[in-house]
Amino acid sequence: MTDTASQRFRDRTIVFANGSQGRAIEVPSANPRNYHQAVNALAAAPTVVLDGKLFLPPGATGRVPVVMVVPGSLAVAPSHLAHAETLTGIGIAAFVLDPFGARGVTSTVANQTQFSFAASALDVLMAMKVLAGLPEIDPTRIGAQGHSRGGAAVLGAAARRFADPVMGSGPRLRAVYAAYPWCGHQFRDPSIGDTVVRCIIGDRDQWCLPQQVQGHVQAMRLAGGEATMRLVDGAHHSFDRGPPVWRIEEASVSPGAPTVYVADDGAFVHPFSGTADPALVDRDLMILAIKAGYGVKGAGIGGTPELATLFREDMVAFWRRMLA
Repeated sequence: MTDTASQRFRDRTIVFANGSQGRAIEVPSANPRNYHQAVNALAAAPTVVLDGKLFLPPGATGRVPVVMVVPGSLAVAPSHLAHAETLTGIGIAAFVLDPFGARGVTSTVANQTQFSFAASALDVLMAMKVLAGLPEIDPTRIGAQGHSRGGAAVLGAAARRFADPVMGSGPRLRAVYAAYPWCGHQFRDPSIGDTVVRCIIGDRDQWCLPQQVQGHVQAMRLAGGEATMRLVDGAHHSFDRGPPVWRIEEASVSPGAPTVYVADDGAFVHPFSGTADPALVDRDLMILAIKAGYGVKGAGIGGTPELATLFREDMVAFWRRMLA
């Protein structure tokens, strides 16, 4: 794979070893302040045009399925491109989304409130809308794979209470693969409709709470959805990256903070009063978590070659079943 990593993602030339070359695709999206604005007044949110690159399987003919790869707090990394290359190798197109470059953000590890988690989920839906309109893509077979913050984004995009008002009668995600997702925001109605969800997370994750992911998956199941989770023994956050675990000192995390629920209209439910308040934003709730003592500085990231292989095999098995 050739790559010029110092450039903005849209300007980089990326060619996989199998010959698939990334084609720049623009995704019109927005910066809603919270889920309530995204659901009820999206037109009032500032707009933004995101970068992305589409990689088609070598020799692809006709309409093919696609998986969008959504990065976490460290933006697009070599591991995300490696997953995209793997997908093209099994006959599935890959669309790597860059939510950061157009927003002037390089990392959210020290401050997750530079743009809202609602904006992250919206990005996934807007990318799906663009992909569904491409002649090379089968609009009935679009999946989304998100990592960390990107995992939260794809789960948000799968929630019917969020996706239906935003998309109307537009396309729907066939399936979602959420890798070590943050599940601190959950809709009180966790329905996912026909979208199939799979989550995977390590039992030693210091960024996201495995029990919170378990609770989210169970809620989706109890609401009638098809959702599964794999807990990986001995794995840390981003264990698919391969290099040994290292510590990011500037990381600001609060994995033990209580879940914040979202009402049907997209308003956050205040954790103490139990009242849905459309004015609440991500920063308000993160400050509450810090004041309650849940804030932590510094967290580990990384894995081993064996864990990276485990991840790749689980990922491939899921997407083969859902799309290939």
